[in-house]
Amino acid sequence: MKNKRNSGACYCGGMAPGAAYPACCQVFIEGGVAAPSAEHLMRSRYSAYVMGNADYLLSTWHASTRPADLVLEAPGTPHAVKWLGLTVHVFEQLNATQAQVVFTARYREGGRAHRLQEHSQFMLENGKWFYLAGHVDDI
Repeated sequence: MKNKRNSGACYCGGMAPGAAYPACCQVFIEGGVAAPSAEHLMRSRYSAYVMGNADYLLSTWHASTRPADLVLEAPGTPHAVKWLGLTVHVFEQLNATQAQVVFTARYREGGRAHRLQEHSQFMLENGKWFYLAGHVDDI
């Protein structure tokens, strides 16, 4: 799925604040470049959720925990989740092949605003980071 947005700040808020999508997540999502860290991967996955790009999300999900399918409503459709912003609280490289990212994602669903706070686990395998699992906090 190609994103037609090519200016303005990236959906993820940018590794460099104010970075545009082409200078931030696009290279990972559309360019086939492996994310250099778990934080880059997590941010690009957030952008993929915003764009409704299930293919990228599945391809960056570790095979041991990946669902068989992921159905996302197309952005702009009546029942689609509208993602409003991302805040990364903690990025921690635990060892050479494991990392965690703690973040809060804000979204609107059914006309109501929500916040999702997650402790996500990532694994480096064959030089590529994958989302392994996440624990959602009650907030």
